[in-house]
Amino acid sequence: MTDASRARGAGPTRRGGRWERYRVTHPSSLQDQAILWGLIAGIVVVALFLGWALDMKGGAVIVAAVPFVIAWFEKRRTAFQFDAAGARFGDVLLPWEDITQFVVATPPDDPHALIGARLSSGASLPAGTTVPPQHPAMPAPVHVAVLREKFDLAKMVGKARKYAPPHIRIVVADPSGERVAT
Repeated sequence: MTDASRARGAGPTRRGGRWERYRVTHPSSLQDQAILWGLIAGIVVVALFLGWALDMKGGAVIVAAVPFVIAWFEKRRTAFQFDAAGARFGDVLLPWEDITQFVVATPPDDPHALIGARLSSGASLPAGTTVPPQHPAMPAPVHVAVLREKFDLAKMVGKARKYAPPHIRIVVADPSGERVAT
């Protein structure tokens, strides 16, 4: 491995067997919990049926299906995430080369923080994506709203310095203007 490939943001980073990322989730709802447990119960029932009907090991079905259920549940709860693939705003995945800045806005008297991205020139949102309506406090074209208590700007900045490509900047937008997050 060359020194250039070890440079910050040069590629995906793994720590402790997991891809390094920064993630903010939506609050867990009773509906989400009911769906998750319903899917797990459904998998167990299918595994028991296959074990009985086909004389098959039902544990194999459970072991094969549970990672997909967990990945689906994690994706459903994720509001914002950046990792080796790029940045995800709800259901919108943007590759790193399309992003120039992350923009963070915390409107006064609002329980939410807004996290958005400014796109590089010539970049556009993927076809067929839906984005929330523009918020007056957010100057970026794509954004998500997350609960302030779930968002940690210092942690986001730290992870971005370590793992995001070097061209990415994080700016904080407030009524008095914009400043680079430190």
